[in-house]
Amino acid sequence: MVAFDNVSKNWGDNQVLKALNFNVNPGEKVSIIGPSGSGKTTILRILMTLESPTEGQVNVDGDVLWDVKLGDKIRESKVMRATRRKIGMVFQGFNLFPHMTALENIIEAPVHVLGMNKAEARDRAAELLQLVGLGTHMNHTPPQLSGGQQQRVAIARALAMRPKVLLFDEPTSALDPELIGEVLNVIRNLANSTDMTMLMVTHEMRFAEEISDRVVMFDHGSAVESGPPEQIFKNPQEERTRAFLQAVLKH
Repeated sequence: MVAFDNVSKNWGDNQVLKALNFNVNPGEKVSIIGPSGSGKTTILRILMTLESPTEGQVNVDGDVLWDVKLGDKIRESKVMRATRRKIGMVFQGFNLFPHMTALENIIEAPVHVLGMNKAEARDRAAELLQLVGLGTHMNHTPPQLSGGQQQRVAIARALAMRPKVLLFDEPTSALDPELIGEVLNVIRNLANSTDMTMLMVTHEMRFAEEISDRVVMFDHGSAVESGPPEQIFKNPQEERTRAFLQAVLKH
């Protein structure tokens, strides 16, 4: 479903991704762990077309999203735009329109990007708010909602586009500790009840262990180790993975 083929990303002299080869299968739930600055979020930003790779090619669902050799031709192509629509993302910082209600935030993209009629978009948004436990909050604006509720609206908004791939960029890092559980519950239910491909950058190690089919340890722009969660968390093969997990799990 997602294929990175020799993808590098440089910021000046700083190489954030180094000739990365990384695949995610259809329906697979993959968590990316690793220290800050290891390139984890850059993977998601390239998939969202918020960043462009310096080298390599990225395919999603069999279509080219990026091909550095084609340069601006691919950047401006209809194929790229159509491929980008297959991807939804939940950011750290919610990114909701503060003046719009929860319902309006969710129907905005389906109506203006997918061309869905307003009544259908409204019905779908109401269903999704029910799904994330906010059926009674559809007319609340973001300032009237807690951080956890805002993030659940953001998840519903991403789902409204019917993505084939759903990305999560540390979805609980901006939340107070007591609100983290309500967001993780929604993601857990999605992971358990849908065949959607999910790729999550997270520092919630126990959660990654619980919901992932595969966990990938990143460091210095490369995948250090990849495997089923029980292997990565109970019997990591690489010294760098062991050191990282010891540091984060002792707190």
